[in-house]
Amino acid sequence: MNNYDDIIKFAIQREEAAIKAYGEMHETAKTPGLKDLLLELQNEEKNHKKLLQDITEEQIASFPKEEVIDLKISDYLTEEPPSEDMNFQDLLILAAKKEQNAVDLYTKLRENAESNELKELFDFLITQEKSHKLKLEKEYERHVLEDD
Repeated sequence: MNNYDDIIKFAIQREEAAIKAYGEMHETAKTPGLKDLLLELQNEEKNHKKLLQDITEEQIASFPKEEVIDLKISDYLTEEPPSEDMNFQDLLILAAKKEQNAVDLYTKLRENAESNELKELFDFLITQEKSHKLKLEKEYERHVLEDD
């Protein structure tokens, strides 16, 4: 995958899969708080898809390089498969693991990118996914760890 358009298409397909997955989980979830979070996650993925559809190579090159902290909370937790009786904690873990998997994938693809422009594109995608993971881990910290 060494072509800007192919990478963008691939990233959009991943966002579409996430939109669909969160939508399906939203349909089966039973608790209102969980349904709300799933809808919020689905909307974030829709916004990310729109961003990817509209972004140009020039815009990516002009983005400031930002470092996103990694709380690593979900790195040490086990995810459960999605189910209709999944709780808020399980959903946060599942979603954070999904974001980390995206970071890992884009990092691997970046290593194989041949041009600086493609490396910048992967850096942008990695930053986006790390930001999503950070948000989920902050929610986990606020709703699960602080409730103990």
